[in-house]
Amino acid sequence: MTTSMMRAAQVSRAGGPLELVERPIPEPGPGTVRIAVEACGICHSDSLSKDGLMPGITYPRVPGHEVVGRIHALGPDVKGWQVGERVGVGWNGGYCGWCERCRRGDFFACQTSSEVTGLTHDGGYAEYMIAPALAVARVPAGLTPAEAAPLMCAGLTTFNALRNSGARAGDTVAILGLGGLGHLGVQFAVKMGFRTIAIARGQDKAPLAKQLGAHEYIDSRAGDPAAALAKLGGAATIIATVTNGDAMSAVHAGLAPNGTLMVIGAAEAMTVSPIVLLMGKRAVKGWYSGTAIDAQDTLAFSVLAGVRSMNEAYPLARVAEAYDRMMSGAARFRVVLTMGA
Repeated sequence: MTTSMMRAAQVSRAGGPLELVERPIPEPGPGTVRIAVEACGICHSDSLSKDGLMPGITYPRVPGHEVVGRIHALGPDVKGWQVGERVGVGWNGGYCGWCERCRRGDFFACQTSSEVTGLTHDGGYAEYMIAPALAVARVPAGLTPAEAAPLMCAGLTTFNALRNSGARAGDTVAILGLGGLGHLGVQFAVKMGFRTIAIARGQDKAPLAKQLGAHEYIDSRAGDPAAALAKLGGAATIIATVTNGDAMSAVHAGLAPNGTLMVIGAAEAMTVSPIVLLMGKRAVKGWYSGTAIDAQDTLAFSVLAGVRSMNEAYPLARVAEAYDRMMSGAARFRVVLTMGA
């Protein structure tokens, strides 16, 4: 017997709690698909929805933008997808395709209908969700739902930043931070053929860095991390995965000439020396996560190279506990909701 209802975890007002509710299963409209969610990662960016940190959010809202499941139904005019296909949805939840930015291929910067999964429309903290077909990525057979879900944002962001950094195989790349993003960044960097240096606080992180494949480890508490990085020859790229501006500021002088600090962790402010930039033709650049095809590339590379996220899994019924675990910073290293019993 089928049911027309589903479980979902919603936020009813900005700053309100996550509430487990029953809702009608949504119907896909033109250009969209309905996904039966199997797993959804909990990302720090979900706090934007929960706490109302971006303007224009309407409530109630179901967060979640690290979604993996199967297509359950197709809306009108959807081509190229079939019911039953394994798919994922990430942060980028669609774009118009016709504005100037889209016509130039900058889909992330869509000027008219920039959609964000779990922010502008309901996300994956639910048994079913609706997604624009433009936002859907194919999930390869070599990943379980719980393995694939964090790769839809944390993995995508680090992989995409690395492959667009300008660094080439054999170059030195530093990963700042060994948390939810950083532990994936180290794996990707090693598998891409970079000489990989992990930077984190405390000698207790050194064994993890080595386990992940890092060739060198710098303890930022033991001294000046930029000086330590420069002693190792400097980095062609530093991927800053931390959410602390001071930590980012402390490493930029460790860039090699022509090097780039790629910022993928959200922080309020950082300090950069113009002299350091000028004298070495160094640069600081922000990097947006990516679109559906970038997510698809991330998943395929992860299967090919054996990159996996380290996760803590919780059932949907324990969503509030799982969210708090993620926000505490104590999780090792991603938190994933599963929709099974």
